[in-house]
Amino acid sequence: MSYKLEIRAFFFNAKTDYLPYYKNFSIQVNDDATAKDLLVKIQEENENFSFPKQKLLMKINGLVVEAKEPVSALVERLGTSLQIDPVNSYRSNDGLKINDSDFMKSFELLAPYASESDLKYYKTLYALHYASETENFDREYIGDAVLVLAHKMITEGSEHSEAILDAITSVNSGLFDCEYENNLFNAQDHSAAIDELKAMAKPEEGPSLCAQLITRFSKKEEKEPDVPKRAVETIENLEEKQVAHYHGPACHDTIHQLIAQKGMKGIHFSRSGKLAGLGLLEDNKELAFKKAGAILVDAYDRGAEVLVVEDVDVLDMFKKNYAAIENTIGRKMRGLELISTNDFVSQLNSITA
Repeated sequence: MSYKLEIRAFFFNAKTDYLPYYKNFSIQVNDDATAKDLLVKIQEENENFSFPKQKLLMKINGLVVEAKEPVSALVERLGTSLQIDPVNSYRSNDGLKINDSDFMKSFELLAPYASESDLKYYKTLYALHYASETENFDREYIGDAVLVLAHKMITEGSEHSEAILDAITSVNSGLFDCEYENNLFNAQDHSAAIDELKAMAKPEEGPSLCAQLITRFSKKEEKEPDVPKRAVETIENLEEKQVAHYHGPACHDTIHQLIAQKGMKGIHFSRSGKLAGLGLLEDNKELAFKKAGAILVDAYDRGAEVLVVEDVDVLDMFKKNYAAIENTIGRKMRGLELISTNDFVSQLNSITA
């Protein structure tokens, strides 16, 4: 079996080019080919295409891919139309070759407290560093990798825990700018480690756990206060509008199946599964609005007139801060209507009942 791929490849040489550009290639490879084999094929057709021989990483359709990744896995997930970029385009020197000095610069934050084994472990996180989502919004971000290393050092009992926490929080863009998600093709979930670091660096104020327990058991059982119900919202002429679904980490298949079943026009957009900045709202409102804005404008630019939002807390953030989000990203998104998944499904069922 073989694969015929349509590839859009990144070109740039800092010595001769003012701006990067892309060239298109039709590549045929066997089913045992790897991502590196794709690069070799492109280079055979165009000698100006360049990639590193060591520490080879690339972005394919926005995901960080390692050299040994099977093409079969890429095709299964991404299809046969692929765009190949450096892991960090603005750090490109020559094609996929980048200036990766930032990787070790981040390690220097913890170097005074790190052992040889810590350094060895950090070097295994090279791909994770360049898959950091926050870096897409802030180029000064220190990267997820050094945060994962910090967590490892602290939980293994480092005597320098306070200094480590200070190092990753006192920089211009560090721990509190991380709403953990990454762009690895083979995803890794370090969200628990990041949450633990944030709890260590900024413990919640209030009574101790012991005091809370004493208070709880010294009082008579009290009835939980009623949570006010959300007002049901509807969209005028919903069935005539183009609908996108923002689902974040949640499953998204059901809503798009429903949209198709009802004969409506469904809009797919690339940031539908990304986090919206809700976890950053308290510590970095501007970054939160940038992330939220990237989602809204992506759906809007794809033609969405209605955005169905899975998480009601995210929906509330979008609505409450809509004007501020527009100001932050410098774009107006007039006419984009927002609705919760529950209200959308209810209204759709009532329309077709």
